[in-house]
Amino acid sequence: MSEARTVFIDAAVLWAREAPGWAAWCVAVRGESPAPAVKPNPSLLSANERRRASDAVLLAIDVAEQAVGASGHDAAHLASVFTSAHGDLPVTDALCSQLAQAPLQLSPTRFHHSVHNAASGYWAIATGCRAPSSAVSAHEHSFAAGLLEALVHNACEGEPVLLVGCDTEAQGLLADVNTSRGLLGVALVLSAERRPSSMAALQWQLGDGRVAPHPVRSAAAEALQGNAMNAALPLFESLAQDDEPQAVALPLSDARHLLLRHHRLRPNPSSTP
Repeated sequence: MSEARTVFIDAAVLWAREAPGWAAWCVAVRGESPAPAVKPNPSLLSANERRRASDAVLLAIDVAEQAVGASGHDAAHLASVFTSAHGDLPVTDALCSQLAQAPLQLSPTRFHHSVHNAASGYWAIATGCRAPSSAVSAHEHSFAAGLLEALVHNACEGEPVLLVGCDTEAQGLLADVNTSRGLLGVALVLSAERRPSSMAALQWQLGDGRVAPHPVRSAAAEALQGNAMNAALPLFESLAQDDEPQAVALPLSDARHLLLRHHRLRPNPSSTP
């Protein structure tokens, strides 16, 4: 087990159609039913860009925008890590179908949405951010790997970092071989020092050996387990619950895992959105 380190969570956001935003997620975890949403709608993108952007880009920018806004940090100077198990599955399916049927009609717009760091690029352009940014993928361990990347950056550089994790629903022929369902996006803003906006202190350390995926306890989290970003659910469920926080272990590989413990510093929103 490595030495334990502590960072501060300045903001947390989860977006799913069943719980579109942090306040809605807190309500859903308590067993209530917030108003659902059809798709993310980030205000940072112009109306034209929102029409052209894929659901994966809209989702990533939406949760990033909400998290940074709640944190009080300046988006233009915030390092970032974007993580996804599969990238944009509907776009990948559409491109594969086009290549098989009429490759000369391939859409340049769809192609640039297919790259794994598309959301990171949209975020940098929309915010004017020139801070370091990484795009991470580790299949079923993508959330844990992205979180570790953000934690290590914070520990080494001593600067705040935005973590964004998003996955989409497999469509078309891809749905036969890929089980990801629904839309799920999460975001955290992590700081080395406590700020007035900090909602929780997060202690983390690396452990040896494989651990089983951490179970969820609420019906709201269980309903989102079909998405490839589901490894984020235990931490975000724990952050949203009013009872005593629990330790969360996230598998990184067959040989390592990430152990998290958090202590709440301010209450969660309690009003129904």
